[in-house]
Amino acid sequence: MRMKKNQFRNIVFTLIGMLISQSIIAQSQFKVLLITETAGWHHASIDHGIVAINELAATHNFEVVRQQDAQSITEESLQNYDAVIFLNTSADIFDNEEQLAFEKYIQSGNGYVGIHAASDTEYDWPWYTKLVGRMFHIHPLQQTAKLKIIDHNFPGLEHFPDTLLFTDEWYEFSEDKVSGLHNLILIDENSYDAKVTWKNRDLDKNGNRTIDRVGEGMAVHPISWYHEFDGGRSFYTALGHINNVYKNNWFREHLYGGIYYAATGKGIETQ
Repeated sequence: MRMKKNQFRNIVFTLIGMLISQSIIAQSQFKVLLITETAGWHHASIDHGIVAINELAATHNFEVVRQQDAQSITEESLQNYDAVIFLNTSADIFDNEEQLAFEKYIQSGNGYVGIHAASDTEYDWPWYTKLVGRMFHIHPLQQTAKLKIIDHNFPGLEHFPDTLLFTDEWYEFSEDKVSGLHNLILIDENSYDAKVTWKNRDLDKNGNRTIDRVGEGMAVHPISWYHEFDGGRSFYTALGHINNVYKNNWFREHLYGGIYYAATGKGIETQ
């Protein structure tokens, strides 16, 4: 049967469109791996975070691939990515081989992004705790607090006010695991109640949960920071517990700034 001119033209236009679409995908400015695996507490906001990060990717022309829990990471598989995002991960998610592969990945000059419970992950992996910079200790009830933006030179924070009110779950952290952390956002502890006690939370010397964990705030209370570590880059934000936080434009700009920095190493002006 003879093909009509209009049919032929439509097919050609369709093929051209497909080629253009593939070209646009191929020209994405960078590619990130999104890890959402949990072996401890599972945040309901993970699904909201996935949506937000994929929408950021569509807006800012980068590619996101989500890691499936059943698939192990390897040195070879990680070579495809400029940064890896830990979205509300928890507890021990990597075996020894995966830990070694991830260490080599960062040492090769790549980036890490930790969101909220990423600091409640892999406590027994000293290298990872240094990559994050500080680890989760405790949190009070969710409440509104005043945030202080102390570094407007970091991507995503350039045009925001010095202070703003925000509602989330406020982590208190352990001591710094490494020197050289650059704080981006602090919490004003006069603006909320940081005091909290978790009864029978921690183990005594006999392995029984008889020790209370207490939170009383921090002299300087960071909520987001970045640093260079072991050849690569690390960005962390403790925001991201509440589902609707991921719909907040301010938070999204903050998050994209961290992803952009981790994936490219760009965006910080030398002063």
